[in-house]
Amino acid sequence: MRLPLTAIARPRRAAPASAWVISIAALLAGCGGGGGGSSPTSAPSGGIATPPAAATPAAPPMTQRDAVRLASQASFGATEAMVTQMRTQSAAAWVKAQQQLPATSRYTLGGTSAVHIDTTGVGFCDQPANQGDNCWRDAFSSMPLLWDFYRNAVAQPDQLRQRVAFALQQIVVVSNLEVDGTYGLRRYQNALLDNAFGNYRDVLRHVALSPVMGDYLNGVNNDKAAPNENFARELLQLFSLGTCLLEADGSLKGGKCQPTYDNAMVRNYAYALTGWTYPAGGKSKWTCQPKGANCQFYDGEMAPLPTLHDTAERPLLAGGKKAAGSTPAQALDAVLDSLLAHPNAAPFIGRQLIQALVRSNPSAGYVTRVGAAFQSGKFSQDGVSFGAGKPGDLAATVAAVLLDAEARGDAAPGSAGGRLREPVLMMTGVLRALNGKTDGDALGWWWGETLRQHVFRSPSVFNFYPPDYPVPGTQLTGGAFGIHNANTSLERLNYLTYLLNWGGSQPVANVPGATGTQVTLDAFDADAADAAKLVDRLALLAHGEPLPGAARAKVVEAVSWWTDKTDAKTWQRNRVRTAAYLVFAAPQYQIVR
Repeated sequence: MRLPLTAIARPRRAAPASAWVISIAALLAGCGGGGGGSSPTSAPSGGIATPPAAATPAAPPMTQRDAVRLASQASFGATEAMVTQMRTQSAAAWVKAQQQLPATSRYTLGGTSAVHIDTTGVGFCDQPANQGDNCWRDAFSSMPLLWDFYRNAVAQPDQLRQRVAFALQQIVVVSNLEVDGTYGLRRYQNALLDNAFGNYRDVLRHVALSPVMGDYLNGVNNDKAAPNENFARELLQLFSLGTCLLEADGSLKGGKCQPTYDNAMVRNYAYALTGWTYPAGGKSKWTCQPKGANCQFYDGEMAPLPTLHDTAERPLLAGGKKAAGSTPAQALDAVLDSLLAHPNAAPFIGRQLIQALVRSNPSAGYVTRVGAAFQSGKFSQDGVSFGAGKPGDLAATVAAVLLDAEARGDAAPGSAGGRLREPVLMMTGVLRALNGKTDGDALGWWWGETLRQHVFRSPSVFNFYPPDYPVPGTQLTGGAFGIHNANTSLERLNYLTYLLNWGGSQPVANVPGATGTQVTLDAFDADAADAAKLVDRLALLAHGEPLPGAARAKVVEAVSWWTDKTDAKTWQRNRVRTAAYLVFAAPQYQIVR
């Protein structure tokens, strides 16, 4: 189902583009829509004497619609050049090529570990050598990471790696609201980039041994005498299995919630994960506690501290156990093995990756197929193979998510097939489509806060929103609707006005490598004389297809109002601004189908 735009007011004078407002009701209704589906290729019939099988024909290249759809699912937004290149190959070939790109998107900005090797006893930013307006920002906050995040999302070629890492950071959450130390946060997020196409077991190992996570969820210096259960509980609940037993298709086992674990099992995991301290290298004026522990330090994995580790035998899930006399490293291996062996892991993680990349309400079959790729560590389509064959392989799982029939094509999953484009993806998508640039500075404390998704500062370990947030008035779920309301829906339109009519943001002198945040519309001026051609060009880029007939006519009419009589000097640029505003404000863009 494609929804028409609501009536568009025609300005009497040269009004800003925000004069045309899409109704909130239309945006909310747009949660449904068309989705995936494709027709199987017919096999040739055999005769009595079957000739040698012909080679499998190469998969056809993507259409404009599917290339734009895949760009919305697997990147931070389509560009004209990117879509042109995607249309020369199949979806499977493009996904494979993306997975083989080197990790060019790294987090590099911000301060060093100097904040945790200070023996003066004076606050780091209170010392004369470090005093200045930007000390806390550069040494302790996540702002330098946010600059890197948005610069890479808008400009770097390894788009799929970045999108998967972004999905992972919303599952295995750490937040700068609770943990300070820019260099440690940087190391944590770089590891997610490194493991985006690796194995989920390695992701969990990184999470379990990260001193940043150790501080965030109380896993560091956890003592067998009174183990803190915080990390163990979230490891089970949020990072791997969920609270209810699941069928392979992600539905509740037996049709009702049967607990995956009880509190005694949480405690077993807490005992198993005792005996880890900060990596070596931290220094302090005072004695580090407890006795034998390392001082606070984030540059490395946590180090074993056997005197704090529980050595009793402890039963774990999926028939696993922590053996008596185990070392901290052996106990951690037992924990990770039990999680990957549990039947919940595949549907629980697979479903969340589907929701992050493709659609909020995947069918049972979709979850089952993705879960099978997660369990086997293998996936292939159109003669292209993914994965190393070990359970938890993310290259195979991500390929299964993106190449499933419900992710490709225009055939039916009906009203459940779509997801609200979360604020981060809306902001980057418009910048990329309109040849924009950003240093990220305006997208944190300004637009990130306004739209309720300030990257790296989620309000809790539960992320900015739950993935199964119920969409009011429907039987559907839609995670991003958890931060979507009347105010934020209008702020989406204000963001377009900011880029198109206010000129975005200029560079700020105290931001390293500052560029500001702006779009470049020159490439579209060439089509401004033909309003219909201009509108169609932008719609093909934003939606992959022209606007529906009645909506298209209204948008063309609004764009055509600008002539040399209404504005002799800038009427062509105003046509581009108006067309871009209306196309990117449309429900067809705000809802990814």
